Amino acid sequence: PVNLTGPDPVTNGEVTAAMGRVLRRPTLFAVPAPALRIALGDFAEDVLGSQRVLPRRLLESGFSFAFPGIDASIRAALR
Repeated sequence: PVNLTGPDPVTNGEVTAAMGRVLRRPTLFAVPAPALRIALGDFAEDVLGSQRVLPRRLLESGFSFAFPGIDASIRAALR
């Protein structure tokens, strides 16, 4: 089994900033956690929670990532 993640873990804030850059949209503020809990109920914990996961086995095997950075990954996903 392998972890299917990018080689460089990023925070939610970093993903949001990258999406703003790629989409050329402002990312001025974060949604407060209590507002997400009200809007999303139990699903909010899935959005708010995080884990630092590395694709260790892929990295050790020399796997080459087509889109190693978050910006390139978002651009590819939008194609």
